Amino acid sequence: MSTYVYGITTRSHPALPEGMTGVGEPARPVRVLTAGDLSAVVSDAPVDLRPKRRDLLAHQNVLAEAGAGGCVLPMRFGSVADDDDAVVHVLTERADHYAERLRELDGKVEYNVKATHVEEAVLHLVMAENTEARALAEANRRSGGGSYDDKIRLGELVAHLVKAKEADDAQQVRDLLAPAATAVSVGPESTGWLLNVSYLVPRATSDRFLAAVEEVRQSHPHLDLSVHGPLPPYSFVEPGPAQPASTTTGADAGAR
Repeated sequence: MSTYVYGITTRSHPALPEGMTGVGEPARPVRVLTAGDLSAVVSDAPVDLRPKRRDLLAHQNVLAEAGAGGCVLPMRFGSVADDDDAVVHVLTERADHYAERLRELDGKVEYNVKATHVEEAVLHLVMAENTEARALAEANRRSGGGSYDDKIRLGELVAHLVKAKEADDAQQVRDLLAPAATAVSVGPESTGWLLNVSYLVPRATSDRFLAAVEEVRQSHPHLDLSVHGPLPPYSFVEPGPAQPASTTTGADAGAR
């Protein structure tokens, strides 16, 4: 049977609560595999694993319980190895790497920040900042709305200005929040966001990071910021003893 991998920790990590279960229907018992100074939190993998809410929450709950006792390198939802031996082999082969990452991530959490433009606010802003756009809009207004070509020209100019503003705002937010974090990971681009960035933050100074986010909100009222965290540091862990199963591509227990 395939082995589902939740995360990697040290062999000296406190024992997990007795009777803990994870993904699957019925839920599979969680167990620990060891190799040298490392351990992997695993269970048997369901044959028909899908990113259903119940299993996503089960994955997160296992990591939360394990993380309460110390640092855990979280694997993304759907990480499945061929069997227990395959997990032990990778733990042994990459022992130095995992030990280094556990030291680096100890006491740190992830905050994911996404941003979008408030459409009406950013349109007002780019018009106020660009004399050409204002002149075109005024000329169209005086001529009763402007010709078709005039409207197209103004629309293309405004679209270009908004696109440039997206890139500028994304860089500004990244730069303003970076000093409150120890590492930054840029997420995949999406048409739904102008910014999708994860920050690695010491748990002890998370209030400082959240205060920095609030300062950005106040100084950039044309942005809609969403913050998710604290999360296990998914974005700062390289692939572990298993890759996400093909049936769950795109699923992520840290999905925002």
